[in-house]
Amino acid sequence: MRRPHIVLQTLSGCCAILFLSAACASAGDQKKGASAMTVSNGKQVTLEYTLKLDDQSVVDSNVGEEPLKVTQGSHQLIPGVEKQLEGMAVGEKKKFTVAPADGYGTVDPKAFQEIDKKVIPPDSQKVGTQLEGKTPDGRKVFPRISEVKNDTVVLDFNHPLAGKTLHFDVQVLDVAQVASPK
Repeated sequence: MRRPHIVLQTLSGCCAILFLSAACASAGDQKKGASAMTVSNGKQVTLEYTLKLDDQSVVDSNVGEEPLKVTQGSHQLIPGVEKQLEGMAVGEKKKFTVAPADGYGTVDPKAFQEIDKKVIPPDSQKVGTQLEGKTPDGRKVFPRISEVKNDTVVLDFNHPLAGKTLHFDVQVLDVAQVASPK
């Protein structure tokens, strides 16, 4: 089973990360005598990563799987990761911490909504259950149940990693120029 991968998109003030997977270019494509390319805006970066929380639980990792390929500076990653990757060279490994402000943001108290318990199936009325729904404009949302009361359920629309300090272990596998569209 394929692990869900994490690319940055802004969703009503919250950020979600989604790592795109793709084949990587060969590090041997570099010309002889050329200096090693480093990560900078506009470069295609191929990564191996592990993401952990403060308790050292692994949230996501692609180690031993298909590498992640992103374009630096294109906001495919959370800001804290893009900042840390800047200037890294092929083969370089780095461990770093990303504070909530540079990750998925802080927990927004306005992102909680209390609704009638009757609209939630009884077998789903448990704290931590993730639901799927649609906004009036047709956008998919995935709130989690944060509290079950007598007649209502409190839904949390914050990103699951909002308010969390993130610990990354990354290795740059390749850095390449982005191919120009023809």
